[in-house]
Amino acid sequence: MSATTSGLTAVHAGLLDYQAAWDEQRRLHESVVAGERGDTVLLLEHPSVYTAGKRTEPWDRPMDGTPVVDVDRGGKITWHGPGQLVGYPILRLPDPVDVVAYVRRTEQLLIDVCAEFGLTAGRIEGRSGVWVPQDERGPARKVAAIGIRVARGVTLHGFSLNCDCDLTSFDRIVPCGIRDAGVTSLTAELGRPITVAAALPVVERHLPTLVGA
Repeated sequence: MSATTSGLTAVHAGLLDYQAAWDEQRRLHESVVAGERGDTVLLLEHPSVYTAGKRTEPWDRPMDGTPVVDVDRGGKITWHGPGQLVGYPILRLPDPVDVVAYVRRTEQLLIDVCAEFGLTAGRIEGRSGVWVPQDERGPARKVAAIGIRVARGVTLHGFSLNCDCDLTSFDRIVPCGIRDAGVTSLTAELGRPITVAAALPVVERHLPTLVGA
């Protein structure tokens, strides 16, 4: 299923193996670079998988032999799996390419989605992703992760929003290389089930933020 808004085509890919999604990203990237198709965002869930960006340290990885897929995005190690909505925007950035501005727009998209569900989230200086600030429940907690790459002016990889995933999946790793903060989900913070199916239309509605629309 796909839908188009503000020049973006959102493709609902369902539950898709990480390698299959990576192959599809590269195929779409070639098409967008060549001008054969417009900006496209893959929205999906992955079966449980750990992926390690270029800055991952050996001690961030699982110590129990759990397989890890090394990828060419920025950032460190993270987990993807059921109950987490993953978005892979394949977008042509305007010249001159400003990667930081694109990351800020991605953060804003996710902050706005959280707000729509009633969760106040924001940025933490020096840390990527979207965070629930420290409160009486504990230290700052990451609800959404961001890891991107830009090649030939077109983006790859993207963001993940924890909806109702099993947060114990993060216990085997040092998520995104951060030891002094936690990981959370919309469901855990709001005390009511927020599924990927519920989050999907809200994320899709906010996708134009990625292009500054």
